[in-house]
Amino acid sequence: MNLRAWKLLDLLSDGAFHSGDDLAKRLGVSRATVFNDMTLAEKDGVHLQRIRGRGYRLPGGWQPLDKNEVESFMGNAAARFSIEVLQQAASSNTELLRRSGVQSGAVLAVELQTAGRGRLGRIWHSGLGNALTFSLSWRFDCGLNALSGLSLAAGVAVLRALKRYDVIGVGLKWPNDILTPHGKLGGVLIEAQGDMYGPSLAVIGIGINCSLPVMITKAIDQPAVALDGICARPPSRNRLLAALLEELAAVLDIFAGDGFATLRAEWERYHAQQNLPVRLLMPDGKAVSGVARGVSDNGELILETAQGIRQYNAGEVGAKP
Repeated sequence: MNLRAWKLLDLLSDGAFHSGDDLAKRLGVSRATVFNDMTLAEKDGVHLQRIRGRGYRLPGGWQPLDKNEVESFMGNAAARFSIEVLQQAASSNTELLRRSGVQSGAVLAVELQTAGRGRLGRIWHSGLGNALTFSLSWRFDCGLNALSGLSLAAGVAVLRALKRYDVIGVGLKWPNDILTPHGKLGGVLIEAQGDMYGPSLAVIGIGINCSLPVMITKAIDQPAVALDGICARPPSRNRLLAALLEELAAVLDIFAGDGFATLRAEWERYHAQQNLPVRLLMPDGKAVSGVARGVSDNGELILETAQGIRQYNAGEVGAKP
């Protein structure tokens, strides 16, 4: 999408209809140019409503992310971060990882991800303004082998942030899902670089559904929910990003000093499947059934199986059929 198309989307951010003539005049271009730019936006996944005689509308509107507003909500904590907002990118994690010399505390938030990634190569579906998708870089003195449990630690930070806004029924699913009884609210994707013995760099990608238009819901291959469905007064994306960064900084400081062990009990309090029967699908296709008994100090899933207590560091957890 070109810069002019983004200017048009800014004009449509109020959620009201705007005629092609009005949009063309405000940008000093022709109606044909407006039509072509809106077509480009739709090809990139922006859901527009067009009605002859009324013009264009962005259903629900959208509130653009604003670096200055996020920092104002954070106060002194903002000094620990370098925030950048991109209008469009394939994936915030991919973009941040490809940058050489990235500093600890670099934050890359993306308005429109065209190829968002989840765990196990899954696609993260989101549209313009209906999700908060961002990545945070964090440097550790320890090596890659000491980052076990980092995705669980990040999940604790997400839950702490969400609880500020009285989100109902939200919990964690091992190892990186933000879950409710009605479906997935968001997730965490950790990608790391460095040596086994240090230092290391982790890029922590987080996606939260803020609203779920029908077109997005149809594209998702599992039950999903959004903040506006489980929160009486959902925060703006700018306020939510500020809260998430504040809680991530606090949790990552703990993790850097003590690893995941100090956060283990809190994670288990949020664990949506704690003491429930589950089925773990292993990477080799085999399945293990048991009762989820929490996690180890290294973030491994603990299952009570017919063969006894076992610990697993990989796999996909589902409810036991």
